[in-house]
Amino acid sequence: MSVTSAASAITRYAHNGGIRLAFEDLGGAGGDPLLLVMGLGTSRYWWPDGLVGELVRRGFHVVAYDQRDAGQSTHVPDRRIDPPVKALLRREAPAYSAEDLTDDAVAVLDALGWQRAHVFGHSLGGLVAQRTAIRHPDRVRSLTTSSAVPSDTKGLSVLRYLRPATLVRFARLHHPETPHGNLALAVAVGRILAAPGQAIGAREVREFVDKEAAHQVSSFRDDKAQSRQIGAKWRGGPLARITAPTLVLHGEHDPLVRVAAARAIAAAVPGARLRTLPGVGHFLTRDAWATYAAHLRALADRAHTDRPANGDTRG
Repeated sequence: MSVTSAASAITRYAHNGGIRLAFEDLGGAGGDPLLLVMGLGTSRYWWPDGLVGELVRRGFHVVAYDQRDAGQSTHVPDRRIDPPVKALLRREAPAYSAEDLTDDAVAVLDALGWQRAHVFGHSLGGLVAQRTAIRHPDRVRSLTTSSAVPSDTKGLSVLRYLRPATLVRFARLHHPETPHGNLALAVAVGRILAAPGQAIGAREVREFVDKEAAHQVSSFRDDKAQSRQIGAKWRGGPLARITAPTLVLHGEHDPLVRVAAARAIAAAVPGARLRTLPGVGHFLTRDAWATYAAHLRALADRAHTDRPANGDTRG
């Protein structure tokens, strides 16, 4: 099994109604199907090659996609909407529902011909992964949610899990839309999301920036798109309905989402296992790649062997 190189990677598309969703096979054909879901306003290129390689070496067939309003997927038409934090707290969705985002993930599975898959979501992607497991339980073999807030949280209560100072730092980022400015922006984002003491420089983000430049994509630039994503409202069921074996990962030094969020998810999902990672922040740094992959492999093995007598697949 091998990881698909950036040069040979082929972008394919799935469709959910009028929404076109870009996705990419990252390698490991013949392994256990694993769908990766990245966070707010971020393209699939922000999954590190090193982490993907660790997953492939552990027997996964890895595919990543761009959520709507990110990367090469459909960006819905502009409209007057609030900044991302205000959109998060509003009662009404600015553009589409959270259910739509889960249906997008399933559209990718359909395009791949995967009836069921392991799903790994990070940050906002973790929230989408949780909701996909609730809304489409027959399509999720196992669920890994990483550095995410609980799906059950609504309105102002979400603020208890976020660190306001970090949100303020994001709001103050301003870099020109040039190759140098895009690299500087990615470095700044990485430094904000890293654990204290972690050194983030151009080396840690250049692969993301170069891939996006090659495909004319720019993450973290479109505040309106981020507002539409984060403002999508969930009317579906609670976390208690998840039946897939579930792993909750969270860096103990995450500067954006408090560890309390992971504990709340693990407490709400029947049989979920919580793993907090010392020295790890919100940014997927290389020192954590092998650990993440090993945890996902253990969860997948558990999903393959768990066969409760009543037919329930919860762990």
